[in-house]
Amino acid sequence: MWAPQLRLADAGWRIIAPHVGGAGGHAGDAPDPARASMDEYAAEVVDLLDALHVDAAVVGGLSMGGYVAFALLRLAPAYVHGLILADTRPQADTSEAVEGRKRLMKVVEEAGAAGVASEMIPKLLGETTRRSGPAIVEQVRSLALANSPESIAGMIGALMRRPDSTPLLATIRVPTLVIVGTEDTVTPPAIASEMHAAIAGSELVVIPAAGHLSNLEQPDAFTAALARFLEHRV
Repeated sequence: MWAPQLRLADAGWRIIAPHVGGAGGHAGDAPDPARASMDEYAAEVVDLLDALHVDAAVVGGLSMGGYVAFALLRLAPAYVHGLILADTRPQADTSEAVEGRKRLMKVVEEAGAAGVASEMIPKLLGETTRRSGPAIVEQVRSLALANSPESIAGMIGALMRRPDSTPLLATIRVPTLVIVGTEDTVTPPAIASEMHAAIAGSELVVIPAAGHLSNLEQPDAFTAALARFLEHRV
């Protein structure tokens, strides 16, 4: 999903794009859905950084990746030299959202990755992309289908059990970029604005004509914002 941003390596940045447990078809690595957590995913990132001898990084996450970034801030803040929070939120799931996750878990059991893709793509992609970006729609479908039902179930479980990260916002002291698509209905611009206001010195970038997957829907605008942030703030 981060393929469009890998070109930042041409400017000299080292880009590391990890899979969380079980993602990308590695079913044997999928966590137990009943115990999967953002902390577990963050611990995997720490293990990877240690294996690569990286002791400080700009940590970026979109949607669930933002929740992993918050977990990393809680567990191992020394690794976080800068922060990118894209189309995400600090709050835990509401009771209504938890019920929605449980329904989606049922979809996984009954229809696998294809069922989840059909259910989620209309929510993940903005109206502009759904109307005029069929290639992006198919790309997102392919990304979803690359995951095993076990890994998807683990992610859903981790999502609905994640803690409230709102208290963390006032403690963030590293350069921070908040990004959101104008058409994001999952974590809308109002939530991004609240995060920006709560994180001292943060920068907010709103990407036009993008939904929840702003880095894929408008890759040029997203990557340009990321490049400016890395160059001028990091």
